[in-house]
Amino acid sequence: MIQTALITGASKRIGKAIAEHLAEKGWNIAIHFNSSEKPAEVLVNALTAKFPKQRFLAFKANLSSIHEVFKLIPKVLEEFEEIHLLVNNASVFDSGYLKTTSVELYDQQMNVNLKAPFFLMRDFAEVCKRGNIINFVDTRVTSNKSNFTAYSLSKKGLWNLTQMAALEFAPEIRINAIAPGVTLAPEERDENYLVNLAQNIPMKKPGGLEPIIKSLDFILENDHLTGQLIFADGGENLGQNV
Repeated sequence: MIQTALITGASKRIGKAIAEHLAEKGWNIAIHFNSSEKPAEVLVNALTAKFPKQRFLAFKANLSSIHEVFKLIPKVLEEFEEIHLLVNNASVFDSGYLKTTSVELYDQQMNVNLKAPFFLMRDFAEVCKRGNIINFVDTRVTSNKSNFTAYSLSKKGLWNLTQMAALEFAPEIRINAIAPGVTLAPEERDENYLVNLAQNIPMKKPGGLEPIIKSLDFILENDHLTGQLIFADGGENLGQNV
């Protein structure tokens, strides 16, 4: 039986890399997107051409709308018999100190980064009954820097939720988290931006996608692992060695 993965935010960047990697390993992929319809379509077509015995479909949902969140897993299950893996990858990442954070900014970060994963996890447990969930948090979960207050708080909440759900949903469902660090430059920046950022982390270099993909494989292959967080961040979570 071919297994199926639902990956949120899968049309670009980290989500796309995960989709391509799992496709290489023989998975069907449900590619979630919000505004990136064209990249999602291009990815579906490319994967379908490369792996004709597997299925790849795109599903649109605005994760800031709870009504669209509720519909996502049922829509996927209309096309795929089962979902074996849920990857909560989609995020919004906007800066704002506590004193300058508006209600709109707070709600956007919380809705996409915490509320949507919460209810997708709930629905996965209720409908799919067994499998794996991998949540993408952030190396910032170990820091109290407040320049991205709402974003950081949403990711801290997602890490705590990972632990709570791992305890509640065991043994049928394993839930773990990955915390990337200096991985990919923003779309408007070049590689030098990452190289400069990486001077402040212990490993002194950007990690790229490979540490994330290796962390994903480790989680999926280790069937006794649940409620754990893998820092794929070059030691950034440890702080600066100064």
